[in-house]
Amino acid sequence: MSTYRLTPEAVLNALRHVEEPDLKQDLVTLGMVKDIELGVGQVRFTVVLTTPACPLKELIRQRCENAIHTHIGEDIEVVVNLTANVTSTRSNTPLLPNVKNIIAIASGKGGVGKSTVTANLAVALHKSGAKVGIIDADIFGPSMPLMFGAEMIQPQVVQIDGRNMLQPIRQFGIKLMSIGFLTPPESATVWRGPMAAKALQQFFADTNWEELDYLLIDLPPGTSDIHLSLVQTVPVTGAVIVTTPQKVALADAIKGLAMFRQPQINVPILGVIENMAYFTPAELPTHKYHIFGKGGGQLLADKFNVPLLGQIPLVQSIREAGDEGKPAILDNEPVSADAFREAAESLAQSVSVRNATRDKTKVVEITR
Repeated sequence: MSTYRLTPEAVLNALRHVEEPDLKQDLVTLGMVKDIELGVGQVRFTVVLTTPACPLKELIRQRCENAIHTHIGEDIEVVVNLTANVTSTRSNTPLLPNVKNIIAIASGKGGVGKSTVTANLAVALHKSGAKVGIIDADIFGPSMPLMFGAEMIQPQVVQIDGRNMLQPIRQFGIKLMSIGFLTPPESATVWRGPMAAKALQQFFADTNWEELDYLLIDLPPGTSDIHLSLVQTVPVTGAVIVTTPQKVALADAIKGLAMFRQPQINVPILGVIENMAYFTPAELPTHKYHIFGKGGGQLLADKFNVPLLGQIPLVQSIREAGDEGKPAILDNEPVSADAFREAAESLAQSVSVRNATRDKTKVVEITR
């Protein structure tokens, strides 16, 4: 018969031996252990993760169980409830006060599939339990209305505190705003840079986003007024750089990455996503053909000492899903769905680490 003393203090002391793998501190010190309940030979408690998309949640659960068994008693029944409260470093922000993290998705070059990656990351984060929105900041070539099958939908106008606000389009659980919802699909937006930048600012200031864990900004290619307007309007949590493996894409991606690292901008780089990393035919799902080169994303990540968040394959189903107005991850086709899910988990992980280790985000002040 075991002779252990099961108390809340004993449980907390046992869990002090469990380190959060990314933050490198124990769960108790980080304040992640809540609601301890004791029964006869049983303990139940909640671990509050920093994101519902945490890729290490099962590892944390197992470590908690092992700690109780090792430091209190082997025959105790342990029930670990995992929940999440997405972290943020934003505070006292008049614009988007209820949006925890603003993430720029950028590329130096067009045609690398940045919008496809953005759409699927958003849905993957939503499927994990997060509240997610997308701003389509490519004013001259908006893609999100097509990718979400919402080309013919227009946002409603609602009154909030006496102001007229746009209600974002909701599709597949994602809140969306794009110039494509406000102009006819066949028309071209012929504006000068300052007009496009003003439109982006209105997407922040005049849209009723409510509460979001992650707001993804699908930026146009290159470095432009839109990019500067973004960092001057809202504090950006960090940027993700999307590239393909070949040298010409990497050369442009380096420029996009370098822009965010300029001293006067200083937006953290959350990581690199390599799109079209390899071709996998549907009939041979285990085969990989590196038709655009190999290892370019890893090379870029290593060069700038940032994480490689994911490698997305070139498969026909991703293109078909985008054309049909439904992000590919919704089809649960293993090759593509697993790649996007893993990339989204790595992104959420990188955001949590950034929020725990870097200063609060600030609006960039650029003087000319």
